[in-house]
Amino acid sequence: MTVVVAPPHLTDAARADWDVLQTPTPDAPRFDPEQAGPLPEPARRWVLHAIAPGTPLLRAVVLDLHGTIRLGGWRPFRAAQALLPMAGYVWAAAARLGPVTVRGFDRYRDGTGEIRWRLLDVLPVMSGGGPDIARSAAGRLACEFVLAPAAALDPRVQWKTLGEHQAVARLPVGEEDYEVTLTVAPDGRLAAVTVPRWGDPAGDGRFGVHPFGVECGRETTFDGFTIPADVRGGWWPGEDRWAGGEFIRFTVDHARYR
Repeated sequence: MTVVVAPPHLTDAARADWDVLQTPTPDAPRFDPEQAGPLPEPARRWVLHAIAPGTPLLRAVVLDLHGTIRLGGWRPFRAAQALLPMAGYVWAAAARLGPVTVRGFDRYRDGTGEIRWRLLDVLPVMSGGGPDIARSAAGRLACEFVLAPAAALDPRVQWKTLGEHQAVARLPVGEEDYEVTLTVAPDGRLAAVTVPRWGDPAGDGRFGVHPFGVECGRETTFDGFTIPADVRGGWWPGEDRWAGGEFIRFTVDHARYR
């Protein structure tokens, strides 16, 4: 498997995480549909839809994305992300603010979270770290396991059903367990993914637990895995405040599983 080179604007620490998070899955078995049998019905339906029979159960993935992000107004961006569910992610992006470009990254691994964004690669726009940033990043990581569907079969993930169309995956990230709710259509497609996430949606420095999640649209398939291709994400999904809480809309252009 070819290593995906880290984006050039990453720091040394972020680049090290990027390399670790795309380490190939050792001795990945091939998917047998019977493996989904013990899951709650909505989760079983999703896994059978998301993983083709015989697909190696690779858990690391590098994604290429584009979309719009709310930075004052809605701004176009392109991004790459290295993701290993329950272990960490590095999301590196460039967004256009009129005639200028803001580049930066969000990352989480081993209990450390960081945000760093610069205008013209020089002027700091946003930066942060510490316990609040790490805890918020861990909640995001928990939610994104659906982009690497083999993680659903990890024995560390505990499942329970909420009804005909919803199942809850309890995942360990860092020192906490996160309950991620999947809403699954009758044909197995993901409709929505939500999680109670630590964050500061108002941007006033007052962190707390708030509903966070994504709405899933069109799908795409890479390396035997079918994942959401068009996604809208933000705070307070399903509530009246969603219009103000939504802050990202993206399309998955490519995914390389490892």
